[in-house]
Amino acid sequence: MKVRQDAWSHEDDLLLAETVLRYIREGGTQLAAFDEVGDKLNRTSAACGFRWNAEVRNNYEQAIAIAKKQRKERKRALERMNKENEQAIEKPVLKETFKEETPAPQYVEEVSAELILSSNSITLDDCISFLSSLRSHDLLSNQLEMENNRLRRENESLKQQTKELEKKLEKLSDQQTIIQEDYQALVQIMDRARRLVMFEDSEDRNSPAFRMDKNGNLEQLAK
Repeated sequence: MKVRQDAWSHEDDLLLAETVLRYIREGGTQLAAFDEVGDKLNRTSAACGFRWNAEVRNNYEQAIAIAKKQRKERKRALERMNKENEQAIEKPVLKETFKEETPAPQYVEEVSAELILSSNSITLDDCISFLSSLRSHDLLSNQLEMENNRLRRENESLKQQTKELEKKLEKLSDQQTIIQEDYQALVQIMDRARRLVMFEDSEDRNSPAFRMDKNGNLEQLAK
């Protein structure tokens, strides 16, 4: 079975999906994701976009929803970090000794931890559902591959049976030709034999009859 040179493989679709989901999580555009995938697969950005919208996107709806939630959480966390950073900068320093004894603000770690806990609590079920959908997609791909292999083997078996039947047909045709030739030869032999018998009978009827008289002379008998 011939495979188109520009056909998309399962690995190509997976790379396209992972890249687009990463750009969604990080707040990037899908166009930029298509450009990156196009550079890796030596395809145009438009071809990647068409493949995503026509074939791949429907298989990753849950993953897209998860990525969008993560993007929102990321955006809110960054906003909180910036706000707390501004408040820390604007807060006056009362004593020099207090500045030296007080450790550096831990808002980065606190916000990061809050982001992780928030993301886990919000998207845990979605992650499980997404992984289940990936597993179902892989199982479906395996089933399709197995069915394709079965059909390929069946096709090869049918081709072999066709070749064997063609050989038998050719052999029967040769035998039929030989039988026909033998029959024609037999007909010719029978025809020659029939004509030979007819010729001999004709000679017997046309040959003159003789008898010997009392003087020893031969005389022809009248028919």
